[in-house]
Amino acid sequence: MSGLLARVKSKLFIASKLKSVHPLDGGYASLVRGRSLDFEDLRPYEHGDEVRDIDWRATARVGEPMVKRSYAERRHSILFVVDTGTGMQALARDEGSKKELAVLTVGALALLAVRHGDDTLLMYADGDRARRLEPRRSEGGVELMLRSLDRAVDEATTPAPREALLEAVAKTVARRMIVVIVTDEAPIGEAVERRLRRLRAQHDIIWITLRDADPVVLARPAASRRDAASGWAVPEFLHGSAEIVAELDAERGAEDARRRALLDRLEITHVELDGQDSAVAALLGMLHGRSHARR
Repeated sequence: MSGLLARVKSKLFIASKLKSVHPLDGGYASLVRGRSLDFEDLRPYEHGDEVRDIDWRATARVGEPMVKRSYAERRHSILFVVDTGTGMQALARDEGSKKELAVLTVGALALLAVRHGDDTLLMYADGDRARRLEPRRSEGGVELMLRSLDRAVDEATTPAPREALLEAVAKTVARRMIVVIVTDEAPIGEAVERRLRRLRAQHDIIWITLRDADPVVLARPAASRRDAASGWAVPEFLHGSAEIVAELDAERGAEDARRRALLDRLEITHVELDGQDSAVAALLGMLHGRSHARR
């Protein structure tokens, strides 16, 4: 199997000779820090840094833009809690693989984390129990994480126990972390909401929704469409019905609104990803949104 991290890098257009490899690289600071007034030292400017953080005197002295770094920029731990159930074997909104979209999402953020000296961890469902991998701080470690994620989705036979995963985080993770939850469009029920409220009190939470393909489409699909969890096949006669498509779109829109309102109410950063081609831009927008959010 070719390296999964190599595929992630190809999506990020990484050139190893560049100091800032991608716009996400500069925006990474927004993932791990608030704005601290405690000055620590200086570092070279990276694409995505705030102009107001530039130290102009130091810039004039050194001859290149220099940015003030706060005490809040010290090492962090990023815990990826990923839904690896049968739902991830389905198609994403862009008709591509939802599993590959999950790999890209985790890989992109984890790669940036290790480039900045931070720890990355992965928690996912292994059958009916949660499994957590040891902290990784290298590209080789990220590759192992991605392979574990990839294999877990391939071997899944049931939907992931999302409530149990969040409960495992609450019970086993004592130190404050940035918890990145990667899941699908399944509604957030009361049990998940309760656990999110509990986690929000201790950790910085990011919720990433991988959007599902439309079950019914206007143009007849080349192959039959099936529910990934149950195997139920969508009847062919439903495709092509504008009325049914409009009704399903309305239901999805209402559920999207409920999810966004809940996460906003809990002050949890969130973003929705439709597919691999637009994922990096969406993640960048999410990071920039965090940089301007009140903390």
